[in-house]
This record gives sequence, C-alpha cells and structure tokens, in this order.
Amino acid sequence: MSGEMKRSGLSKGAPAPRFSDLESLREHLGDCARCSLGSTRGRLVFGVGDPHAGLMFIGEAPGRNEDLQGEPFVGTAGRLLDELLASIGLARSQVYIANVLKCRPPGNRDPLPEEVELCTPYLAEQVRLVDPKVIAALGNHATRHILGTDRGITALRGRLFQVDGRRVVPIFHPAAALYDQSKRAVLFDDFKRLRSVLEMPEENEPAHAGQMPLL
Repeated sequence: MSGEMKRSGLSKGAPAPRFSDLESLREHLGDCARCSLGSTRGRLVFGVGDPHAGLMFIGEAPGRNEDLQGEPFVGTAGRLLDELLASIGLARSQVYIANVLKCRPPGNRDPLPEEVELCTPYLAEQVRLVDPKVIAALGNHATRHILGTDRGITALRGRLFQVDGRRVVPIFHPAAALYDQSKRAVLFDDFKRLRSVLEMPEENEPAHAGQMPLL
C-alpha cells in the first residue's frame, strides 16, 4: 500500500552468486551488459572505500562525472560529501560508497524498474561483503528502494530504521544542496545524527525491523 513500509529492496530479485570479497564480485561483473545501460554508459561504477567499513553510503546511480571517472560521488557533489564526512571526523577512505545502479542512465534519467531489478542483487552482495553496521541512503530513489516505501526523502530524513539487521539513515543527496542552498545546513545536521547512530550501543536496537527513535 502506498506510503507503507514494504520488503527491503535489497531482498528483492534473484540473488547474486556469493563471492569471497569485493574484488571477486567486481571481476564477475566485468564489462557488464546485463541491461541496456551497458551500451550507453562510459564506465561501470562499482564502489569505493574501506571494504570492511562500518558505514556504507548508497546513492541512486552514477552521474556524468562518475561515468567518466568510474568512481562514485566525484565532482562538486563528491567534494561536498567529503566536507560532510570531515565534519563528523571521517574520511572517504573510512567508509564505503556505492549506488543502486552501477551504470549511468542516459541523460541522468531515473532508473527503470528492470535496471534496478537486475542490479540490486549485486548491490546486496556488496552490502553482505562490506557488512556495515549503518547504511546511509542518499536521496529519494535509494531511500525508497532500501526501505521498500513510496514515501519521499523529505518525510523520512531525520529518522532511523532497521532493515535486514542494519541501521538505515535516510539523508538528502549531497547534490540537492547544490540546487537548494537551504538544504546545506540540513545535510550537516543529518550527518551529526549519523555520527550519533554510529556510536549508538547495539543494546539500544529493537529486536524487529521498523522505525527506531533517533538520538
């Protein structure tokens, strides 16, 4: 039903084969042509960062700069993400960053359902291998997909959820602050909350999935 939490998007689709590490998974993907994006992208954008990070960021899909460089969150939005991380005492090398899609949709359009279905099992395998304690869902599409909801990021940011045994924190996409400066202060506040979630003792977690109170 619209507006209600559904099954996590990371649990949907046929599961990917199990791999021993991220490098093996990347090699398996190769020059991926499992959907039509393989013929329009520049470079596949797999992920970057600490392969055993406690904090994992998941965005929607690569943009133009990511497509050119083969790395997620570069360019102006990437520099803002680095600034946000530094504000809570972290560096890019201490977290892991990935996207729902590994390839840029033409013209930066929204991902199509069939593209998400094909790519999600590989994202789920990335999550399994990194095994983060906390996932930060960046922006509308990533948040809706991970939480299995139709609700938007504006309604969900500032809250804490538990999905598949992991804490999930919805946050505005850094690119949003490039178009709306009022969101810049909100982003820095959200990262302060994210720091609190990282430091939250495990005994504060509920035994069931769903919304948790945010400190």
